[in-house]
Amino acid sequence: MATAALDRPSTRSAYTVIDADTHLTEPHDMWTRRAPASIRHRVPQVKMLNGQRCWVIDGDKSIGTGAHPNSAILKDGGKVRVLDDFLKLQFEDVHVGSSSLGERLQVMDECGIFAQIVYPNILGFGGQAAAKVDADLRLACVRIYNDAVAEMQADSNGRFFPMALLPWWDVKLSIAETERCAAMGLRGININSDPHLVALDGETIPDLAHEHWYPLWEACEGLEMPVNFHIGASETSIDWMGQQGWPSLTRDLRSGISGAMLFFNNGKVVANLIYSGLLDRFRKLKFVSVESGIGWVPFMMEALDYQLVEIAEGRSFEKKPSEYFQSNFYACFWFETGQNAADMVRKVGVDNVLFETDFPHPTGLYPIENLEGRMGDLTHAEKAKVLGGNAAKLYRIPV
Repeated sequence: MATAALDRPSTRSAYTVIDADTHLTEPHDMWTRRAPASIRHRVPQVKMLNGQRCWVIDGDKSIGTGAHPNSAILKDGGKVRVLDDFLKLQFEDVHVGSSSLGERLQVMDECGIFAQIVYPNILGFGGQAAAKVDADLRLACVRIYNDAVAEMQADSNGRFFPMALLPWWDVKLSIAETERCAAMGLRGININSDPHLVALDGETIPDLAHEHWYPLWEACEGLEMPVNFHIGASETSIDWMGQQGWPSLTRDLRSGISGAMLFFNNGKVVANLIYSGLLDRFRKLKFVSVESGIGWVPFMMEALDYQLVEIAEGRSFEKKPSEYFQSNFYACFWFETGQNAADMVRKVGVDNVLFETDFPHPTGLYPIENLEGRMGDLTHAEKAKVLGGNAAKLYRIPV
């Protein structure tokens, strides 16, 4: 059942709030409206497939059975919190602000949010769904998405900042697209976290620590484009329903466990990047762990420091593993609240934490109640950094 239309307490704040993880419910004509006639029938679009409404690519490949809008916020502002009801929603049922810039800005005003960092849905959180089609179509779909969101950013008057998708299957194309998107004003990239687990066009792709990727990291460092890893940013890391919960649990409870375990999957990405030694070469490169929470970070960093000594004696880097998090990483949180949140922020590093809502996804914060109270006993200066200052600096957002 849907929660009734929600009362919206005042969320105005003394702080400039930048929401570091939100999503765009892609309009049904996002690709078809911009595609050349020669491929218009092949780009992502909503149509009937095997008797069911679906997001389809290349005419007959489903990349979204049911054409779900990936929004839990209803037109009247109510929020759906029951999994089976959420899965029945259609584009026409959900808040227009999920997909339309004008209405999104209104929601942001209601919630006291100055700016949002924005991630995709349909092509995958890391663009992984593009792997279903040939290379030319893959590239066209990524470029059209980036063109569309760059238009939205330009129209937002400095408030809506989508992260660019990359043609992650080809490092040269990825560099070119990063440069193109930076020229359009986009402020960061979003990439598949596990390209090495994908074989495309008869070839395997090296993992992100391999020197194969050094030219991309050099470009990102030079252009000040943060590299964002959203949870579920590969076919192997995303698991909403299946493998984490035991079979005797109901589907909604299994989904809850799977969603929580996705947060820890980003720890694997962070750990591999640190142990790769990559950051002794690209000292100014910035990475963001998106929608992962922050509570796991202190434990993971302590464990990496310990394991390096106990398991890999003789291996060394310029710094301790935990120190690389301080210099090169950020993590986003939303559900950790109160004094627990304040303690975790300080353990992770006040300069390394971003605040997010995950709007309009089902486990996100909407509305944001008692925003400053969620920060526990953080000082005024600490709250200012966490709620917006860190994101403004990282993504070069004038405030």
